Amino acid sequence: MLTSTTPPAPIAGAAPRVTGAAPQPTGTASPTCGFARWAPDPGAAAVPLMRSRVRAVLDGWRVTAELADVLLLAVSELVGNVVLHAGPVGRMRVGVSLRGGWIQLDVTDGAARLPRLPHPRTEADPDAESGRGLLIVQLMTAEIGGQLSVIAEEFGKTVRVRVPAA
Repeated sequence: MLTSTTPPAPIAGAAPRVTGAAPQPTGTASPTCGFARWAPDPGAAAVPLMRSRVRAVLDGWRVTAELADVLLLAVSELVGNVVLHAGPVGRMRVGVSLRGGWIQLDVTDGAARLPRLPHPRTEADPDAESGRGLLIVQLMTAEIGGQLSVIAEEFGKTVRVRVPAA
């Protein structure tokens, strides 16, 4: 059943488009499908904003703490990468969906340059100040049976995290 939720209060710089399964009363089953999408400005404030919004949706879906931790880390890293590497391109979309037993997090930007997904056995340079975010997301996602992928699109790309909902 897909029902509408009340979106969080508007915050400057983010145009929320939220629909999804409403929070369930105590003692009832978690929803089986739902989705939420936002189009925030790709500035530094987008990272905590999107983390908060995704957390609210996951709480409504009654996602386990372990799964929520992985998805919240992923949204922070992926939105941070857009801000750092693609921000000037001027658009970003963040979406989370629950369907068919899977939770999917998509972060889309308008930059044509694709990130290189690290090989899971790659060792990070211990002296590097950055470059570990995608590797960490990939390892944590794989640990719970999910996957990290990049989809090239006509006007940019989407970095997707897909994990089992249960």
